[in-house]
Amino acid sequence: MAISDQEIRKKQTTLEVAEEAREKEWRFPSFVGDLFLGRLRWDLAFPYPEQSAADRKVGDELCAKVARFLKENLDPDEVDRTGELPQKVIDGLAKLGLFGMKIPADYGGLHLSQVNYNRVLHLVASYCGSTAVLLSAHQSIGVPQPLILFGTEEQKRKYLPRFARGEISAFALTEPDVGSDPANMTTTAAPTEDGNHYLLSGEKLWCTNGPIAGVIVVMAQTPPKIAKGREKKQITAFIVETTWPGVEVVHRCRFMGLNGIQNGLLRFQNVKVPKENILLGLGQGLKLALITLNTGRLAMPAAVTAGAKWCLAVTRKWANERVQWGAPVGHHEAIAAKIAQMTSTTYAMESVTWLAAAFADRKDVDIRLEAAMAKLFCTEASWRIIDATVQIRGGRGYETAGSLEARGEKGIPAERFMRDSRINTIIEGTSQIMRLFIAREALDPHARRILPLLSPETSLTSKWKLAFGLVLFYAAWYPKQWFFWSDRKMAGPFPSKLKRHVIFINKMSRRLARDLFHAMMIHQRGLEKKQRLLGRIVNIGTDLFAMVASCSRACLLVSKNPSDETPIDLADLFCRDAQRRVNGHFHTLFRNHDAYAYRIARKALEGRYNWLEQGIIPPT
Repeated sequence: MAISDQEIRKKQTTLEVAEEAREKEWRFPSFVGDLFLGRLRWDLAFPYPEQSAADRKVGDELCAKVARFLKENLDPDEVDRTGELPQKVIDGLAKLGLFGMKIPADYGGLHLSQVNYNRVLHLVASYCGSTAVLLSAHQSIGVPQPLILFGTEEQKRKYLPRFARGEISAFALTEPDVGSDPANMTTTAAPTEDGNHYLLSGEKLWCTNGPIAGVIVVMAQTPPKIAKGREKKQITAFIVETTWPGVEVVHRCRFMGLNGIQNGLLRFQNVKVPKENILLGLGQGLKLALITLNTGRLAMPAAVTAGAKWCLAVTRKWANERVQWGAPVGHHEAIAAKIAQMTSTTYAMESVTWLAAAFADRKDVDIRLEAAMAKLFCTEASWRIIDATVQIRGGRGYETAGSLEARGEKGIPAERFMRDSRINTIIEGTSQIMRLFIAREALDPHARRILPLLSPETSLTSKWKLAFGLVLFYAAWYPKQWFFWSDRKMAGPFPSKLKRHVIFINKMSRRLARDLFHAMMIHQRGLEKKQRLLGRIVNIGTDLFAMVASCSRACLLVSKNPSDETPIDLADLFCRDAQRRVNGHFHTLFRNHDAYAYRIARKALEGRYNWLEQGIIPPT
């Protein structure tokens, strides 16, 4: 099927807008970025970062208060049944300061470290997913985070104290017809004649906290600017108060799970927004969104790891109690294998979660890749763990907690946890989008060197200089990805069980770097279309990152308690499984049937296999 010129231009505009919004500078080192270049920065991940005693004390005290409050005041199953979080619970959370956890003390907030903020969300998510979403959507991606990062002092003084006292915020980007392609956004903000305000009009969908928020960050198209004789779309972020005329909650959305969240369709009709409420600057909205999400995504690994721990506790108890064929079900090999994998994977998830959070607290590490990778790894792993939990509990995993209690059994809400968990590989960037984002950033060091050489705007003289520099760089870099002699030296500080995994990580990092380079050379500009190939590359990098975090953390835990080698056992098992996955992805990187599968998919879309759909009552 031929692609029209209009579609080509539309796609080009989309790519230009996305590229314009990217953070182009790497001011600080990135562990994952260097991993894709074949350089393992063990100095960043080893020894594993440990929370200071003073900061831990702050987190311990707050978590104890939160746990006590939730157990005394909140019934998560009631929230699931009614679809409502009691106002007294929201008020109590505000009194504890949980709507100002990341807000500096100067503005009335708790000013928690990223690690402590994650610890609180970790705790809340283990008890009630809807409550965790309320808190996270408010300050991980809601108004406080971009305001702290980019707001003017006047904006901070005006809004941050309100959030610290408990006013709820939200973030409005997605539209009914626009998801991960914001270049096609239809919400607009037109300047008034006097230039002092903007008239905001449009609709925003799936705005979490939107129906109850007092203040929202809204992304909208502002008039385009002219650059090099061409119009360039500008997407701008505005701080909008929901009490202003023209703001309307059209619909509260209902979902498979997380029944207590407030999420809706919002409509803006000529909402008069002061120009002082622009965040970061005209045309900087997408950049603001991407940078905000870098840190905002770190809440997700903390929350889903808590869910994995809950599943592990439920499964362990059930597998010991439930007897089948004369033995506890956990003693049967098929179930035991699941439990072993759940345990080691939960350990790896926690290792990745706290390493990424510690990187954020350091302030001298670029975390855009680490945050995305932690989100990708932990959400996908958590879904496998909740699925295994329901499977092991069998009918009792599928039955609701209320039904179990009604017939005299313990009301274990495994099915609620499953429904609440399903969204996690979708929100804040689907797994597919995360892989594309990580792949694009992994390619960036090569793209910055090669793309200017291919650009028609680069002069011939400059191209000769670039080509010479390129040859020099790759003549030095490429051989290093084949020959390296200090793998065993790097493995020196690690326990004997983990040494082989450290050696494997080092070798596979270099193989990953050169295969990424080979993919670029083979497919060139067509590489962006090879999404399955890029996905395998990202999967390899993700497993290597998780292996690093697991091995490093095992060393820390054993150093604190030498008589307990269980962390080494868990790191060892996780790394064994990860090695198998990594080898499998390498094996199919260039030898696969991706093109054939794509042709089958296109035929399916064209209706060539519609005969498969006969014999059913079709969807309307």
